Amino acid sequence: MIGIIGIITIFVMVFGGYLLAGGKMGIVLQALPFELMMIGGAATGAFLISNDKSAIKQTAKDIARVFKGPKWSHSDYRDLLCLLFELIRLARQNPVAIEEHIEAPKDSAIFSRYPKILGDAEAVALICDTLRSASMNYDDPHQVEEVLEKRIDANLHHALHSSHALQSLADGLPALGIVAAVLGIIKTMGSIDQPPEVLGKLIGGALVGTFLGVFLAYCLVGPFAAKVKTVTEDDGHFYQLIREVLVANLHAHATNICIEVGRQNTPSHCRPSFSELEEALKTVKQSAA
Repeated sequence: MIGIIGIITIFVMVFGGYLLAGGKMGIVLQALPFELMMIGGAATGAFLISNDKSAIKQTAKDIARVFKGPKWSHSDYRDLLCLLFELIRLARQNPVAIEEHIEAPKDSAIFSRYPKILGDAEAVALICDTLRSASMNYDDPHQVEEVLEKRIDANLHHALHSSHALQSLADGLPALGIVAAVLGIIKTMGSIDQPPEVLGKLIGGALVGTFLGVFLAYCLVGPFAAKVKTVTEDDGHFYQLIREVLVANLHAHATNICIEVGRQNTPSHCRPSFSELEEALKTVKQSAA
């Protein structure tokens, strides 16, 4: 919703100010389809050349996140802490019983209580792989933390590709606007024998290309890239939380302490309060009894 309001604000302020200053939309609207075809077509072609198929698909999906926002909400972080509590507690009470849950999470009664988390393959893999490592006595907390850190960083680097691709596009749009403007000037020079009023319209139409390139770069594509980056990094905290809790578990802290470590490392806008989490964990204990 905020993204839509932002776009509306941009258009109203830019074109409203232009009209209030006495500008005429006729010249802009007349040149817009052709300039947009040149600039938009060149930008699309350059984007296709510089990205593979999977990156193009991922970027298309990530553009929607500008309006949807982060995937993980306050309740998802609370659910994650409850899920980790159940798994850690079971692993300590009965190391054999935990195997069925980490080897087949889709059939797990514990994971099935948290369908949104279960639907995220990377979150489930991080949890199961780390708990499996602990069961194989690969339980040096520092080694596991380093492995998880590298894995999470690699995933984040890959997830940020869409933002980098959009930012590269934004960086190139002003230059593409100049290309379109130069072509307009070439067209104008071919009509140099025309009266001033005709030349004025031709030059105005050529300058629309420069305007459009800069406008798209700094008012739309650039902000889209920044928002995608922010949302991606925000979602990355979810996986960092998994690391914090499971590493605390390997340090042999009490289960409640492990969960509190995770709660404290949750971003402030998604962090459940101590009493809220206690109430949720109480419900988990009752359902497991």
